[in-house]
Amino acid sequence: MTPQQVSEFQRDGAVLVRRVFVDWVERMAEGVAENMRDPGPYASENAVSEGRFFDDYCNWTRIPAFTDVVQNSPAAALAAQAMQSRTAQFFHDHVLVKEPGTPKPTPWHQDAPYYFVEGQQTVSLWIPLDPVKDASLRFIAGSHKWERMVRPVSWADDSDFYDGDHAWTPVPDPDADPGDTRVLEWPMEPGDAVLFNYRTVHGARGNASAQRRRALSLRWVGDDARYVDRPGRTSPPFPGHQMQAGQRLRSDWFPIIHGPTT
Repeated sequence: MTPQQVSEFQRDGAVLVRRVFVDWVERMAEGVAENMRDPGPYASENAVSEGRFFDDYCNWTRIPAFTDVVQNSPAAALAAQAMQSRTAQFFHDHVLVKEPGTPKPTPWHQDAPYYFVEGQQTVSLWIPLDPVKDASLRFIAGSHKWERMVRPVSWADDSDFYDGDHAWTPVPDPDADPGDTRVLEWPMEPGDAVLFNYRTVHGARGNASAQRRRALSLRWVGDDARYVDRPGRTSPPFPGHQMQAGQRLRSDWFPIIHGPTT
């Protein structure tokens, strides 16, 4: 990344880096194919009226191609640079596949409320394995600095993800009510990557094209990230983790791939 790209990531909460994974696309595609042949326990078909929207996560330790990408690709160093962190600790992988003619959008949301992580140094790398134009990710610039997080909802029926009364910000809709929001969106080629903070509000349109949209997302945390209790089962849940509020994520489950390990 250039210094300007790092600055844009810190300012806007999202930045595009071209061709950084171009030599890893084939390996990533092998992993996605294996994941779809043999889904994990968290796989979802995201019930749609047309097409298919498959997603699954936390498979990197059982799918060799994903293990290779996490440990040996430029991802960890890139994550540390974007976060301005000495370390890059791997959180989890996420596969998202929208087949041609799948109108279901990915709703506007932040990742942070679904996770048991808090901190300024967080980053997701979203890497398409097919050319994308209208089905690319979209971001509300600067939303990672909002004081309150966006209400987390179930993607299936828009119901509250957590029970109880919480001080969430309503889910925004920049298309219906643009206000003064600035939406970032880039056409992308296989091997490009969008990097974004866990608190950056993002979404995606459905895939109306004649080509499938495969993407691999790699999630990382940095030096200041700590475990936080949420008001219910998080996504991913990582049952039995035994972490306490304020602790760093346990490194035997979430390894430090870049930087000092002590």
